[in-house]
Amino acid sequence: MTMPLLTMPLGLRAADLHDAADRARIARFVRAHPQATPFHLPEWNIAVARGCGQRAHCLVAERASGEIVGVLPLTEIGSFLFGRALVSTGFGVAGGILATNDDALVALGEAGWELAERLRCPTMELRGGPVPAGNWQVDETTYLGFARNLAASDEAELTAIPRKQRAEVRKGLAAGLDITTGCHDKVVDAHYAIYSESVRNLGTPVFPKQLFREILREFGESADILVVSDGDHPVASVLSVYMNGTVYPYWGGGTQAARGLRANDVMYFALMGHARARGCTRFDFGRSKAGTGPAAFKKNWGFEGTPLRYAKRAPAGQQPREINPMSPRYRLQVAAWRKLPLWAANQLGPMIARGLG
Repeated sequence: MTMPLLTMPLGLRAADLHDAADRARIARFVRAHPQATPFHLPEWNIAVARGCGQRAHCLVAERASGEIVGVLPLTEIGSFLFGRALVSTGFGVAGGILATNDDALVALGEAGWELAERLRCPTMELRGGPVPAGNWQVDETTYLGFARNLAASDEAELTAIPRKQRAEVRKGLAAGLDITTGCHDKVVDAHYAIYSESVRNLGTPVFPKQLFREILREFGESADILVVSDGDHPVASVLSVYMNGTVYPYWGGGTQAARGLRANDVMYFALMGHARARGCTRFDFGRSKAGTGPAAFKKNWGFEGTPLRYAKRAPAGQQPREINPMSPRYRLQVAAWRKLPLWAANQLGPMIARGLG
């Protein structure tokens, strides 16, 4: 008689993110998982923690054999304005639990909440992935994700873009704007100047420049900045990360001059070609809030929005923290921020933004 194989016992541990070997094992598991994103990688977790003065954690589920079967990366966020939270993953638009089976999912979900309680974080957030058992508030209506395959060439890419947006791209390309890519200090400085102006105009505080430097350092050749210039004047830029054949344009923006020059259109079209040259086959346009201008912009490029599943947990009888800038509670603050001089926004912004997570 053949006896059934017994499932090997499951153990949980906190990863040592300062140990290169442990980080490498976790990164291999993440890169091999079909639902993984750059925001699950140890590189992301450590970079955002260092760049914003927060703490990185990572819970690992393993079999007795040492095989990793689940990972939960977490950022411990502390903010004098927005309170404390344990987030998977901080400063990212995706995250959550990566697991190969249900027992790892359940165990990591419960261990994550227990860690939040020990750290006195009254909110825990999972930005994507399956939602484990427990008292989680699930939101599948606020955010949409936008991704599609890249075309085989620039001309095919133009054809794939809907007609109206294609005309805007062609106008921008005809303007003779210059494209550069890199990671050196001059490129970082140009990107930060553009990005800080862009987010000030949107009414949100800018992240610390150190965050961008840490992302570039941790990701190495898997990250870069693309800058669009009008002569000697940088007008649009985007910091992207690359993983498993997908480009993730993440922090991007343009100056006031960029709109008339169609520099943002040129920037994303140029990034598609740049990513293709790097061997990428997919373009992940990131998330946008449903019903907003950015969501419409991405749809105009031929991207269909897919609802993103986020989950929050708080102690019984309490509400999780709310940091959505579109919330009515922040309407006056957003309007006031847009009116700040850029120098003031750049002084105050990083102190606020590092606590958003």
